[in-house]
Amino acid sequence: MVEKVYGKYFQKSRSFLYPLLGIKKSSSFNPSGTYISIDGMVAPEDMKLVCVFKKDDSEGFQKFENELLIGNPLFLEKIETKNNNIYLFNFEVFKIDWFNFILGKYSKLSSPIKKAVKVFYGESSPEYTYMESYIYPEKHFENYAKLLQVDVETLKSIGELCDPCDLDKETLKISVEELEVSR
Repeated sequence: MVEKVYGKYFQKSRSFLYPLLGIKKSSSFNPSGTYISIDGMVAPEDMKLVCVFKKDDSEGFQKFENELLIGNPLFLEKIETKNNNIYLFNFEVFKIDWFNFILGKYSKLSSPIKKAVKVFYGESSPEYTYMESYIYPEKHFENYAKLLQVDVETLKSIGELCDPCDLDKETLKISVEELEVSR
Protein backbone atom coordinates (compact mmCIF):
# COMPACT_ATOMS: atom_id res chain seq x y z
CA MET A 1 0.00 0.00 0.00
CA VAL A 2 1.21 3.52 -0.82
CA GLU A 3 2.21 5.21 2.43
CA LYS A 4 2.99 8.67 1.07
CA VAL A 5 2.23 10.48 -2.16
CA TYR A 6 5.15 10.57 -4.59
CA GLY A 7 5.74 14.28 -4.93
CA LYS A 8 8.44 14.94 -7.51
CA TYR A 9 8.29 14.58 -11.26
CA PHE A 10 9.47 11.29 -12.75
CA GLN A 11 10.03 10.48 -16.41
CA LYS A 12 6.64 9.13 -17.44
CA SER A 13 7.86 7.70 -20.75
CA ARG A 14 10.38 5.56 -18.89
CA SER A 15 7.78 4.34 -16.40
CA PHE A 16 4.80 3.66 -18.68
CA LEU A 17 6.17 3.20 -22.23
CA TYR A 18 9.72 1.85 -21.97
CA PRO A 19 8.48 -1.44 -20.39
CA LEU A 20 6.77 -2.22 -23.72
CA LEU A 21 10.18 -2.77 -25.30
CA GLY A 22 10.51 -5.96 -23.25
CA ILE A 23 13.85 -4.95 -21.75
CA LYS A 24 14.22 -6.04 -18.13
CA LYS A 25 14.56 -3.36 -15.46
CA SER A 26 17.54 -5.35 -14.14
CA SER A 27 19.33 -5.14 -17.50
CA SER A 28 23.02 -4.23 -17.37
CA PHE A 29 22.26 -1.44 -19.85
CA ASN A 30 19.72 1.26 -19.11
CA PRO A 31 18.88 4.39 -21.05
CA SER A 32 20.23 7.66 -19.72
CA GLY A 33 16.88 9.12 -20.77
CA THR A 34 13.60 8.32 -22.48
CA TYR A 35 11.40 10.85 -24.25
CA ILE A 36 8.37 11.15 -26.50
CA SER A 37 9.86 13.81 -28.75
CA ILE A 38 13.08 15.41 -29.97
CA ASP A 39 13.03 19.19 -30.11
CA GLY A 40 12.56 20.29 -33.72
CA MET A 41 12.71 16.76 -35.11
CA VAL A 42 10.11 14.40 -33.61
CA ALA A 43 6.80 15.64 -32.20
CA PRO A 44 4.78 13.90 -29.45
CA GLU A 45 2.00 13.13 -31.94
CA ASP A 46 4.51 11.16 -34.09
CA MET A 47 4.14 8.30 -31.57
CA LYS A 48 7.85 7.58 -31.28
CA LEU A 49 9.56 6.54 -28.07
CA VAL A 50 13.05 8.05 -27.91
CA CYS A 51 15.67 6.19 -25.85
CA VAL A 52 19.13 7.63 -25.28
CA PHE A 53 22.04 5.35 -24.38
CA LYS A 54 25.62 6.42 -23.74
CA LYS A 55 27.97 5.20 -26.46
CA ASP A 56 29.40 1.84 -25.50
CA ASP A 57 31.62 -0.29 -27.71
CA SER A 58 31.72 -3.24 -25.34
CA GLU A 59 30.82 -6.67 -26.60
CA GLY A 60 28.02 -6.88 -24.01
CA PHE A 61 26.39 -3.69 -25.21
CA GLN A 62 26.74 -4.71 -28.86
CA LYS A 63 24.83 -7.91 -28.09
CA PHE A 64 22.21 -5.95 -26.10
CA GLU A 65 21.85 -3.43 -28.93
CA ASN A 66 21.49 -6.06 -31.65
CA GLU A 67 19.01 -8.21 -29.74
CA LEU A 68 16.90 -5.75 -27.73
CA LEU A 69 17.21 -2.37 -29.44
CA ILE A 70 17.81 -2.80 -33.18
CA GLY A 71 16.27 -6.29 -33.05
CA ASN A 72 13.14 -4.98 -31.32
CA PRO A 73 9.98 -5.24 -33.49
CA LEU A 74 9.20 -1.59 -32.66
CA PHE A 75 12.68 -0.33 -33.67
CA LEU A 76 12.64 2.43 -36.26
CA GLU A 77 15.95 4.28 -36.38
CA LYS A 78 19.31 4.78 -34.66
CA ILE A 79 20.85 8.25 -34.53
CA GLU A 80 24.48 8.50 -33.49
CA THR A 81 25.79 11.62 -31.81
CA LYS A 82 29.21 12.40 -30.35
CA ASN A 83 28.52 10.83 -26.94
CA ASN A 84 25.20 9.01 -27.29
CA ASN A 85 23.14 6.76 -29.48
CA ILE A 86 19.48 7.68 -29.83
CA TYR A 87 17.06 4.88 -30.66
CA LEU A 88 13.59 5.61 -32.00
CA PHE A 89 10.76 3.12 -31.59
CA ASN A 90 7.48 3.29 -33.48
CA PHE A 91 4.50 3.14 -31.13
CA GLU A 92 1.78 3.64 -33.78
CA VAL A 93 0.48 0.15 -32.98
CA PHE A 94 -0.36 1.57 -29.52
CA LYS A 95 -2.05 4.71 -30.87
CA ILE A 96 -4.94 4.87 -28.39
CA ASP A 97 -2.61 4.11 -25.49
CA TRP A 98 -0.12 6.72 -26.72
CA PHE A 99 -2.68 9.49 -26.57
CA ASN A 100 -4.10 8.29 -23.24
CA PHE A 101 -0.51 8.45 -21.97
CA ILE A 102 -0.04 12.02 -23.22
CA LEU A 103 -3.34 13.05 -21.61
CA GLY A 104 -2.35 11.45 -18.31
CA LYS A 105 -5.14 8.87 -18.52
CA TYR A 106 -2.97 6.06 -17.18
CA SER A 107 -5.96 4.10 -15.90
CA LYS A 108 -7.17 3.89 -19.53
CA LEU A 109 -4.01 2.18 -20.77
CA SER A 110 -4.65 -1.22 -22.32
CA SER A 111 -4.09 -4.53 -20.56
CA PRO A 112 -0.86 -5.32 -22.50
CA ILE A 113 0.70 -2.07 -21.28
CA LYS A 114 -0.46 -2.61 -17.71
CA LYS A 115 0.95 -6.15 -17.83
CA ALA A 116 4.29 -4.93 -19.27
CA VAL A 117 4.57 -2.35 -16.47
CA LYS A 118 3.85 -5.04 -13.86
CA VAL A 119 6.44 -7.42 -15.35
CA PHE A 120 9.03 -4.62 -15.70
CA TYR A 121 8.85 -3.51 -12.07
CA GLY A 122 7.94 -6.82 -10.48
CA GLU A 123 4.68 -7.21 -8.60
CA SER A 124 6.25 -6.97 -5.14
CA SER A 125 8.60 -4.04 -5.79
CA PRO A 126 8.13 -0.66 -4.07
CA GLU A 127 8.03 1.02 -7.51
CA TYR A 128 5.17 -1.17 -8.66
CA THR A 129 3.20 -0.22 -5.55
CA TYR A 130 3.07 3.32 -6.96
CA MET A 131 2.66 2.25 -10.59
CA GLU A 132 -0.27 0.00 -9.68
CA SER A 133 -1.98 2.93 -7.97
CA TYR A 134 -1.62 4.94 -11.19
CA ILE A 135 -2.87 2.27 -13.60
CA TYR A 136 -5.58 0.91 -11.27
CA PRO A 137 -6.58 4.03 -9.30
CA GLU A 138 -10.02 2.69 -8.36
CA LYS A 139 -8.29 0.35 -5.89
CA HIS A 140 -6.48 3.26 -4.26
CA PHE A 141 -8.88 6.25 -4.11
CA GLU A 142 -9.66 5.82 -0.41
CA ASN A 143 -5.99 5.52 0.58
CA TYR A 144 -4.98 8.58 -1.47
CA ALA A 145 -7.94 10.56 -0.12
CA LYS A 146 -6.59 9.97 3.41
CA LEU A 147 -3.01 10.80 2.39
CA LEU A 148 -4.06 13.98 0.59
CA GLN A 149 -6.73 14.86 3.13
CA VAL A 150 -9.39 15.30 0.46
CA ASP A 151 -12.81 13.81 -0.12
CA VAL A 152 -12.69 10.44 -1.90
CA GLU A 153 -15.40 11.65 -4.32
CA THR A 154 -13.07 14.44 -5.46
CA LEU A 155 -10.44 11.88 -6.47
CA LYS A 156 -13.03 9.67 -8.12
CA SER A 157 -14.26 12.63 -10.17
CA ILE A 158 -10.70 13.32 -11.37
CA GLY A 159 -10.20 9.63 -12.07
CA GLU A 160 -6.39 9.58 -12.00
CA LEU A 161 -3.82 9.54 -9.20
CA CYS A 162 -0.75 10.61 -11.21
CA ASP A 163 -0.13 13.90 -12.95
CA PRO A 164 0.06 13.93 -16.76
CA CYS A 165 3.44 13.87 -18.44
CA ASP A 166 5.22 17.20 -18.76
CA LEU A 167 5.76 17.56 -22.51
CA ASP A 168 8.76 19.82 -21.94
CA LYS A 169 10.48 17.28 -19.66
CA GLU A 170 9.56 14.48 -22.07
CA THR A 171 11.31 16.28 -24.97
CA LEU A 172 14.94 15.57 -25.75
CA LYS A 173 16.72 18.86 -26.31
CA ILE A 174 19.83 18.37 -28.38
CA SER A 175 21.79 20.88 -30.43
CA VAL A 176 21.54 20.86 -34.20
CA GLU A 177 25.33 20.63 -34.29
CA GLU A 178 25.31 17.42 -32.28
CA LEU A 179 22.54 15.94 -34.41
CA GLU A 180 24.45 16.82 -37.58
CA VAL A 181 27.36 14.65 -36.40
CA SER A 182 25.24 11.64 -37.33
CA ARG A 183 23.75 12.82 -40.58
